[in-house]
Amino acid sequence: MGVAVAATAASDWPQWRGPHADGVSPDGAPPLRWSEQENVRWKVAVPGEGFSTPIVHRGRVFLLSAIPTGVRREPGSRERRHSPAKVRPSTEVHRFAVLCFDQDSGKERWRTTAVETVPNEGRHRSHTFASSSPIAEGDRLYASFGSHGIFCLDLDGRLVWQRDLGDMETRYSWGEGASPALYGNALIVNWDHEGPSFITALDKRSGKTLWKTDRDEVSSWATPLVVEHGGRAQVVAPATKRIRAYDIVDGREVWNCGGLQVNVISCAVWKGGVVYAMSSYGRSAVMAVSLGGEGDLTESDNRLWTYTRSASYVPSPALFEGRLYFLPRMDGMLSCLDAASGRPLYESRRLPGIRGIYASPVAAAGRIYVVGRDGNTVAVKAGDEYEELAVNRLEDRFDASPAVAGKSLFLRGHRFLYRLDEARPSD
Repeated sequence: MGVAVAATAASDWPQWRGPHADGVSPDGAPPLRWSEQENVRWKVAVPGEGFSTPIVHRGRVFLLSAIPTGVRREPGSRERRHSPAKVRPSTEVHRFAVLCFDQDSGKERWRTTAVETVPNEGRHRSHTFASSSPIAEGDRLYASFGSHGIFCLDLDGRLVWQRDLGDMETRYSWGEGASPALYGNALIVNWDHEGPSFITALDKRSGKTLWKTDRDEVSSWATPLVVEHGGRAQVVAPATKRIRAYDIVDGREVWNCGGLQVNVISCAVWKGGVVYAMSSYGRSAVMAVSLGGEGDLTESDNRLWTYTRSASYVPSPALFEGRLYFLPRMDGMLSCLDAASGRPLYESRRLPGIRGIYASPVAAAGRIYVVGRDGNTVAVKAGDEYEELAVNRLEDRFDASPAVAGKSLFLRGHRFLYRLDEARPSD
């Protein structure tokens, strides 16, 4: 089981990839079927743009957004230098905002502008300036806007502290997206880019640096994963050159393992002393690495297996009941491997009605939910064989990953935030 955020309610989804950072809601029971006319508890408009996954904590739903103001400024040198066809530079001032909605009604409770500025660099045309997800614990909320700052707020939207870690220069100005991780008093931020890369732990109470470790890496977008083994915690950060693990106490590198490719976006998952990581830009690789080793594990017995046929690019996998579910490339297909052996249970099964996927799959109530970019969601039965259960459609586009809280599924679209519940008899 992955490391859970401390003191979270069983029905919350307090961070990117859920309570145990593996895409699973252990007690969740969301609806199987929905449409714009069925099982929509509420639907509210969301200002601005963002692929930030909603998180659910203490009766509130939080997400991040970049809201254009209409004010224009001259672009900086970076926007002029990076101009490939797929990049959209920005000269418009944005409000980088944290939004809070009431979980029961969907009413916006507050909106805090963390910073108002022109984005640090451009973005890929299919990306946004607010793609990191917040994380909540106790009476605090942590949000990363990357180059524009790391922020700690209370649950009423008041600023507690903020940190400026510098400016990122991502590959081709594709933009930023990794979310922070939390363990004990440490807020972990990975800073892989085209300049000097590093990983750092900030004191969650003050924002002060606990440790900072340089990384020999280029741009990556994977959120760090905290795991526990042998009585100590490690921070696992997959990237182009190596998967690396760091001691949570002092940032010392514990182990590393080669085998991935460039543009690592998919986040690692962990269970039973084994870390699973993948990438697929250029060459595909899904890797299983057992904990307990030190140093370079690339050619060691700790590298348990590698699967190379087709791996996920943008979406992260879900690890559920001994199976690893992932979305090969981004092409509307689902694969399932036996997590212990890497043996394929089924491969690249076409999901009806889905042509492209950015959102990561989630698992709950014995089902795998896959949300497509075009508004369709396919529910598949968890198991060794592919069994489609339902295809549902909403009138929006979806790139943010879903969140499960109790009997609800939360979906953040390009225009709306949905809460989906099974209709009650009195409704």
